[in-house]
Amino acid sequence: MSVDPILFGRQQVDTSEAMEHLGFRIGEQLIAGDLLILTGPLGAGKTTFTRGLAEGLGVRGPVQSPTFVIARTHPSLVGRAPLVHVDAYRLGSASELDDLDLDLARSVVVIEWGRGVAEELADSWWDIELERPTGIDDVDPSELDADAPRIVTISPKGIS
Repeated sequence: MSVDPILFGRQQVDTSEAMEHLGFRIGEQLIAGDLLILTGPLGAGKTTFTRGLAEGLGVRGPVQSPTFVIARTHPSLVGRAPLVHVDAYRLGSASELDDLDLDLARSVVVIEWGRGVAEELADSWWDIELERPTGIDDVDPSELDADAPRIVTISPKGIS
């Protein structure tokens, strides 16, 4: 796992374009076997981040939330690892995630809503938490994608 340490820690991301760019910067550094666990409320930018990551990784799109299909595989267009994009929101346990038989060794795997269910999949992973602005909980759901600053915290876990 060789993501530039300058990206670690807590940072403010002001627009959806900047969120995609952050994902792109990380995606271009990822290799097969990397696992990213994304956590954050609805509308925090998890899928927007993953779109940028997919572009940086060079995989086929479009990248959309896999909420209803649970997992999508995006093959590489440039000879790199494919992206497996998982939405664990509707999964009840880590065993249901394990039943998906994800190819962790040969893919880059991003799991939205993965905290608490995905940590046992690998010895090391990237924990990425996305936060919406406070006070947004009573915003109309159609406005959740509106550009507003987000806080992103990137932490390596189990990585020496």
